[in-house]
Amino acid sequence: MALITQRAKYALRALVALAKAPAGRPLLIAEISREQAIPRKFLEQILLEMKRAGIVTSRRGRLGGYALLRPPTDVTFGEVLRLIDGPIAPLPCLSRVAYRRCADCADEANCEIRRVFARVAAATRDVLDRTTLTDAVDDGAPVL
Repeated sequence: MALITQRAKYALRALVALAKAPAGRPLLIAEISREQAIPRKFLEQILLEMKRAGIVTSRRGRLGGYALLRPPTDVTFGEVLRLIDGPIAPLPCLSRVAYRRCADCADEANCEIRRVFARVAAATRDVLDRTTLTDAVDDGAPVL
């Protein structure tokens, strides 16, 4: 898998901040921006994208702000990364949603490089698709 973008890191940090917030208490963009060191304009765009995807909700007014729409146990890192960065695949021929044959590959079925990176992609997807926001905020979770 390629490195994740700064935008994806910001999205994950914002969602983790929302997952840590007391239940029923929305967070203001200014609050998230300050606490997570995310540029406000960037954060506004990210949260709007998360809202369109049904991950967060927003409320206007004095007690307004952003909150998770779904339980943090239901939001995976894989889902967020795909939403922000696109396919999780180190090679275009391994992408499930944006498959593209490698231009320099004569025989995909026997490509040694593809076989190795297929294992990498499968392991990466497995971890990302099983890791939720709850796992991220759990103090006992190991850092690999």
